[in-house]
Amino acid sequence: MAGAIASRMSFSSLKRKQPKTFTVRIVTMDAEMEFNCEEDVELVFPAARLDGRGEGLAAVAQMKWKGKDLFDLVCRTLGLRETWFFGLQYTIKDTVAWLKTDKKVLDHDVSKEEPVTFHFLAKFYPENAEEELVQEITQHLFFLQVKKQILDEKIYCPPEASVLLASYAVQAKYGDYDPSVHKRGFLAQEELLPKRVINLYQMTPEMWEERITAWYAEHRGRARDEAEMEYLKIAQDLEMYGVNYFAIRNKKGTELLLGVDALGLHIYDPENRLTPKISFPWNEIRNISYSDKEFTIKPLDKKIDVFKFNSSKLRVNKLILQLCIGNHDLFMRRRKADSLEVQQMKAQAREEKARKQMERQRLAREKQMREEAERTRDELERRLLQMKEEATMANEALMRSEETADLLAEKAQITEEEAKLLAQKAAEAEQEMQRIKATAIRTEEEKRVMEQKVLEAEVLALKMAEESERRAKEADQLKQDLQEAREAERRAKQKLLEITTKPTYPPINPLPAPLPPDMSSFNLIGDSLSFDFKDTDMKRLSMEIEKEKVEYMEKSKHLQEQLNELKTEIEALKLKERETALDILHNENADRGGTSSKHNTIKKLTLQSAKSRVAFFEEL
Repeated sequence: MAGAIASRMSFSSLKRKQPKTFTVRIVTMDAEMEFNCEEDVELVFPAARLDGRGEGLAAVAQMKWKGKDLFDLVCRTLGLRETWFFGLQYTIKDTVAWLKTDKKVLDHDVSKEEPVTFHFLAKFYPENAEEELVQEITQHLFFLQVKKQILDEKIYCPPEASVLLASYAVQAKYGDYDPSVHKRGFLAQEELLPKRVINLYQMTPEMWEERITAWYAEHRGRARDEAEMEYLKIAQDLEMYGVNYFAIRNKKGTELLLGVDALGLHIYDPENRLTPKISFPWNEIRNISYSDKEFTIKPLDKKIDVFKFNSSKLRVNKLILQLCIGNHDLFMRRRKADSLEVQQMKAQAREEKARKQMERQRLAREKQMREEAERTRDELERRLLQMKEEATMANEALMRSEETADLLAEKAQITEEEAKLLAQKAAEAEQEMQRIKATAIRTEEEKRVMEQKVLEAEVLALKMAEESERRAKEADQLKQDLQEAREAERRAKQKLLEITTKPTYPPINPLPAPLPPDMSSFNLIGDSLSFDFKDTDMKRLSMEIEKEKVEYMEKSKHLQEQLNELKTEIEALKLKERETALDILHNENADRGGTSSKHNTIKKLTLQSAKSRVAFFEEL
């Protein structure tokens, strides 16, 4: 009977309550997403009675949409695996809060007006971004968040460092600097510097762009992820990076600031968020708890008394406790061996980095070969144009030579005819002289006149003979010039013949076709290079990473010198009256020689015993 009843049941007999749905909007640093979530799903299954007299009691299954479900959905959508750094943030009145994973979404104190909005943000920060941030998406989200915090002046950044960070942000967005593309004014619409920095100096946007571009040009060859990582490596050493500040009071009622970050707990003067007065690293803290507005810290050393402080709201204490627990867990995790998941992620990241590096090298080689081919083509075109110009000039010279030869030949002929005419006249003059001499003149007067005429005739004949000789020499010279012109004409024709018969340019070898993405070997100029991700390439990559570390240390000094040069250069344009309190504090720290890293500053503060630091806190 029970089998018959079961066979008659079908899916049509399954009853389902209409689920309540609500829309959630997730805002990341560069995108927005919306999800339709079911608040409470209730499935009702009719239970068959064994006596066959109809339906029995319903079996009910409930599915509740919790914070973890929403958070996991967002991470899967983004392709994010390093989930432990992030959370979903919302605002309660004037206090921020984070979505709890074990609590239903709508049970939080959030606005029920749809869409319910959460911000997907980094909740915890790494101590060393380069070593801890594995995925490119993780690095990109941190880069965008830290950049916004610097521009919004939630993280103090000195002016010279702001310019350097802006140059890396430009490299990440625009790629390599190209003067033909990135012309003057291309950064006019970009928000790259904090308004505090812009207002502090008498500098035009063009002057800022010039200084940013000067550094931007030096970053050539860096990919987007590399430029973003360089940005984070510089930003992580800023004093306010990764610190969450809370207003507190100690037992004496002194108003102080509590800073919670990846390294521990820090106590600040409310007027100075740059340098803490005392610090307590996470490895010195045994227990953290709160009761109402009172917060209690128990040091690891049980001989040291606990120290307490009060916050303004219970909600603030809850937030402080969340941040303390999360940062402490990450602090301890960093000091242990990586989990299997993290090891796999790092191995995949190394392989991906090696693959991208080889791809960039291949593209760089192809680009270099293409540029060389273009330079060769331009050179051949230039030479061809030059040869055409030489041919044109040779043709013109040939035409001029032909015209000159014709003129010289004509002039030589005229001169020759003139010489013959003069010779004829000289002969006639000689004949006339002989005739005069032969003529008998009887009277002395006639004889004297005749002698005078003879003398004049002799002089004239002599002049005509000299002129004839000069014209004959001139004719010879013209003949010689004509021969030289004809020789020049012959040489011009020969050169023109050589130019017209010479090949224009040698054939250019075509660029190699792009390698298929699945190939792991290729040939270049006869040399075969093979890559093994598991052996050769990994060793080479490790060596390159070590080399990069050494080069980075060497560049650090040069970078600091550049920062100092820029600071000196723009110091004359500073408007002292516009300096903020943090500017003044930063300059005072620099004047006292406070240029050490953030980690070194914290270490100096923890040189004293924990007991003395607790006592100091109580006496503030």
